[in-house]
Amino acid sequence: MLQLFRELMRMAFQSIRSQALRTALTISIIGIGIWALVGIFGAINAIQNSLLESFSSMGANTFSISRFDSETRLSSNKQIINPIITYHQAQDFMNNLDVPGARTSISFVGTGSAEVSFENKKTEPEVNVIGINENYLINSGLELENGRNLSSFDVQNNNNVCLIGADLAKSLFSTTDPINKTINVRGKRLTVVGILKSKGGSFFGNKDFNLLIPINLARGIYTNANINYDISVYVADNQLLEAGMDQAIYTMRNIRNRTPRDANNFGVRKSDEFLRMLQENTIALRIAGIAISVITILGSSIALMNIMLVSVSERTREIGVRKSLGAKRRHIFQQFFIETLTISLLGCLLGIALGIATTMVFAKLFDFSAVIPWAAIIAAIGIAILTALLAGTYPAKKASALDPVESLRYE
Repeated sequence: MLQLFRELMRMAFQSIRSQALRTALTISIIGIGIWALVGIFGAINAIQNSLLESFSSMGANTFSISRFDSETRLSSNKQIINPIITYHQAQDFMNNLDVPGARTSISFVGTGSAEVSFENKKTEPEVNVIGINENYLINSGLELENGRNLSSFDVQNNNNVCLIGADLAKSLFSTTDPINKTINVRGKRLTVVGILKSKGGSFFGNKDFNLLIPINLARGIYTNANINYDISVYVADNQLLEAGMDQAIYTMRNIRNRTPRDANNFGVRKSDEFLRMLQENTIALRIAGIAISVITILGSSIALMNIMLVSVSERTREIGVRKSLGAKRRHIFQQFFIETLTISLLGCLLGIALGIATTMVFAKLFDFSAVIPWAAIIAAIGIAILTALLAGTYPAKKASALDPVESLRYE
């Protein structure tokens, strides 16, 4: 049996080589469809994995108060105009929120294009300067690699201290310990008191190039009148999370002078809400991937069936010779079906290789963690086998049913 299978495989590859151009085109058709399927699902998985890493570190007990809700952020609805959250509103919120064990963080982005220097070294203008209070690190899921966190004393007294990201530390201090060294940003001399653990790239940018400074110090450096402040709240007891969010909404509505008839002019979301919304929005992409798979099955099945029917016609005399020498109908059927399955699987392998390569390139370009879409790869193999079944059964049956005498007369 094994010897027969080897012989059938050898004959299949001989036939494939004899029809190199037609076979290559068919393999390409199958490969392109599989490539799109694996590539789309690989990119989606890379984005979701990046978001999951970002939010899992923050924990399930965190929620935030922001200018817009998640739906407005994602839809970019310009008709909804919410006023910014000012520093005084953020401070009032922190002082008036009455939730047991709650920890409130206030922050704002001063700039995303700062130059930072140390002695004769200078970074590119790509450093994010963020003003924070003492709770920002814990609420954001960031950890220290070395040094200490900013204290409430640093925040209240505008101390010239800072925390730096891992990549920023490598850029400025390749051979020196950054702790207690003085860096310069926008004319301010800041003492480095802590280095953050590397977080890598994510859907929200590279946090390893962040420079974190006390929020009041940042307000003195970046004096734009329209600065919007972000608020994050951590609730120690998960059972109190929903009640804490209700209390936060009530507190913020009072601060923003909303009447019972007025809708909220701010957004409240849990730390994992963006991930949930992204999963909902990627359904369309997944449906597109499935649609491409269906088109692949139909298109490649037609192309593959035509090739095999032409092959049957061209090899009619060969089939007659084989039958006259004792080959049975099942042997002829197996030969042609194995040829079809081989072509389909070669196209599948081509598509999987291109899809994985596309996933890797996408992850590299956007600094995401690459995720091999195993489910899509398994589906691709299933598609290849289904394509072979659809395209190979009829030609193989036609070949096996040929009359040996009439086949030998065929010209």
